[in-house]
Amino acid sequence: MKKFFGSFSVSSAQRAIFHVCLISFVTIIIAKAQTPTGTGTGSTSSGSTSAPAQGQPTAPSTTAQPAKTGAPTTTTATQQGTDKGTDVKKSADPKAVLTQEEKAKEIKDEKAGTEDAEEAYRQAELTKMRRKIFGNQLFNNPKVDFTPSENIATPRDYTIGPGDELTAYIYGYSQSQIEMVVNSDGFAFIKPVGTVQLSGRTIEQAQKELITRLSPYYNNLGAPGSSASTYLQIRLSRIRTIRVTVLGEVVTPGTYNVSSLSSALNALYLTGGPNELGSFRQIQVIRRNKVAATLDLYELLMNGTLNSDIRLQDNDVIQVGVYAKRVEIKGNVKRPGLYELLPTETMDKVLTYAGGFTDNAYTERMKVLGLTTKERRIIDVRTGDYAKYVPNNGDEITAEMLLPRFENMVTITGPVFRPGQYSLDQNKTLLQLLKSAEGITGEAFTGRINVIRTREDLSVENISINLADMMAGKTDDLILQREDQIIIPSKFELREAAFIKVIGEVNNGPEVNLDYTSNLTIEDAIIRAGGFKESAANSQVEIVRRKRDVNVKSASAQVADIFNFDVNRDLTIDGNDTRFVLEPYDEILVRAASNYQPQTFVTFQGEVVNPGIHGIKSKDEKLSDLLVRAGGLTAQAYVNGATLLRKVTLSDEEIQQRNKAVAEISDDAKKGQFVGTEIDKNKQEAIGIDLGRILKNPGGREDIILQDGDIIDIPKRLETVRLQGELLFPTTVKFRTGNSFMDYVSQGGGFTRMSLKRKSYVIYPNGSVDRTRKFLFFNIYPKVEPGSEIHVPQRTQSDLVEAQRALQSVIGISSTVMTLITTVIAFKFLGNQ
Repeated sequence: MKKFFGSFSVSSAQRAIFHVCLISFVTIIIAKAQTPTGTGTGSTSSGSTSAPAQGQPTAPSTTAQPAKTGAPTTTTATQQGTDKGTDVKKSADPKAVLTQEEKAKEIKDEKAGTEDAEEAYRQAELTKMRRKIFGNQLFNNPKVDFTPSENIATPRDYTIGPGDELTAYIYGYSQSQIEMVVNSDGFAFIKPVGTVQLSGRTIEQAQKELITRLSPYYNNLGAPGSSASTYLQIRLSRIRTIRVTVLGEVVTPGTYNVSSLSSALNALYLTGGPNELGSFRQIQVIRRNKVAATLDLYELLMNGTLNSDIRLQDNDVIQVGVYAKRVEIKGNVKRPGLYELLPTETMDKVLTYAGGFTDNAYTERMKVLGLTTKERRIIDVRTGDYAKYVPNNGDEITAEMLLPRFENMVTITGPVFRPGQYSLDQNKTLLQLLKSAEGITGEAFTGRINVIRTREDLSVENISINLADMMAGKTDDLILQREDQIIIPSKFELREAAFIKVIGEVNNGPEVNLDYTSNLTIEDAIIRAGGFKESAANSQVEIVRRKRDVNVKSASAQVADIFNFDVNRDLTIDGNDTRFVLEPYDEILVRAASNYQPQTFVTFQGEVVNPGIHGIKSKDEKLSDLLVRAGGLTAQAYVNGATLLRKVTLSDEEIQQRNKAVAEISDDAKKGQFVGTEIDKNKQEAIGIDLGRILKNPGGREDIILQDGDIIDIPKRLETVRLQGELLFPTTVKFRTGNSFMDYVSQGGGFTRMSLKRKSYVIYPNGSVDRTRKFLFFNIYPKVEPGSEIHVPQRTQSDLVEAQRALQSVIGISSTVMTLITTVIAFKFLGNQ
């Protein structure tokens, strides 16, 4: 806030103006108090002065301007009377003055509604016109901001002035930092050398001056980049505020306090830009009564550059004059609107500003509605004159649209070799058009074709023709007209699409749809489906053929014909070829052979003599049998840690059921905290096995029949126990024979306040799980084996509430029991007395 308000200063001239305004205001109040009611003294507003609000640089600080440029200046009834030569103060009768006021009020009330409506209409028209002015969006877009950034490197050509704060950095052999403030006289005080004139110098010039003045105090002082051993560099630490005045045809003219880094465009943006009368092409920056620069905002709008923009100095004046020439272009151009032109710019330039023609524009000619001294006139400007014709002020240029029709086009579609659009000039008859389209194809249905014709009144009629008779010379050729559409149907379009389906054990299966062709056999269809798979039962190929004459009145009517074939497996043409010709919509079923069985495999991992993949020999081969073929276990094998991983594929119904169960558990807070994971359709599940019992009793109840993809993992003897969950220090500890569940929990720091002890469980190396059980008020924890994982769940909010309730119940019962015991003892004591 200090930085913001500190940028405003009040000069002695401003104080004097303020005193004069204050004295005038007091005088007017005194005069009004001494003047009889109705004289109207002091009611004029022409001399009112508005000062800028503190901390609001965008508010003008000179003579107040009307809210909307161009609005008529209103006067009071007293002023109107004075203009007519009537001196109201000479009237001796107060009633006469009152009568004049009442009469003026009546006239004002009568015209108020009409004037308000006219003003609203005028403002709406001005707003509509401003939106059409090219460049107006530059100053009325909230996403565009031309406020200069102060977070930039100090410009070397920046001119220093009173109020700037500078910092001189000295580094290298010597290190120092000097803060300087330029006073109103243009001097800055530097402790070693005194005052130095900096106002009016650029940053580069000031740096050279300081190097010269400070050289006696610093060894070998120079500018950065020189061969000196000590360097001096200046930067702006605080930028001064300057006052500039924006006059002329802008939205809010006035005097503005802006940063000294501001350019003319920055100040123009604060005013809201040129108004509906302002020029975008001739904006002058006046400095010391001379034109310092002339801005053309079209340079910025069209090219994104504004080379004529200059940095402002104190007391600069920006003058925005009235536009000299403005034309409107509308119709089929990419950017219709109002454009300001320089005296020599032609219609070509207007088209450039408007972005050129649209794709569907009529470019041969544009219409210009111009103005004469008496009336309007219309001018047709052709394309060759665009670069010569200089528009006049007020011209309305219109680019028209192409006609949405063709003058000589006919169209042919359907089974011809080259369908499409053709010229009527070279194809005056239907047979000539067919020749240009290189004739009809074999699928063309020539018995009836259609010609869609557009009449002169734009109504449409259909003409049916037997093309076969016309081509044979039996009927006359048809004379075509503009926009005729010839539609030739296809034989295949007039019937249902026929196909053959092959289902089952084929290489491109399990289901292949084939387009029907005549004389297609079973062998041909199977070849097109990729041939038999190794598992196919080629001796049991079945064909299902639809019936077209089903007896709808019979309950046991035949609905399909079934044919069975023994197809030659190599599909070659020989004595075994069926030569059974297929019909449309036949479906061929190729089943899998019942005695076909692909190879299945099991993988052994870990401590077996021959780990790796092993084939399953028989359907009932068990784990103990395959373990013998794998060479048995090694000396390091940990039998109790053996696990079996099996692939499981869940159906959609199973996944849906599991998701439902998970949702029910997660919604029930009493079940404890639960974090669900996404259920995978294809996954591996660990099946708990007891390899020790299997080895003791091979082929017994514990022995398991193996399946394809099973993985048996037999680890080395494990010597650790993992501690996880709500413990003070979850870790991994060494297994010690004889240690209990609570011994291992103690090695993990013990339970926390949030531990759910009664839900603790142990995961054993073979994948099986054992949980904590409850006996009366005691928890019976599971046994811990080498390689186990101890999990202690976290207590949920519902568990805490439940525990608190239980504790309160125990406390209540204990209190009741203690009260009862105390009462009994008291009675017994009194009885002994």
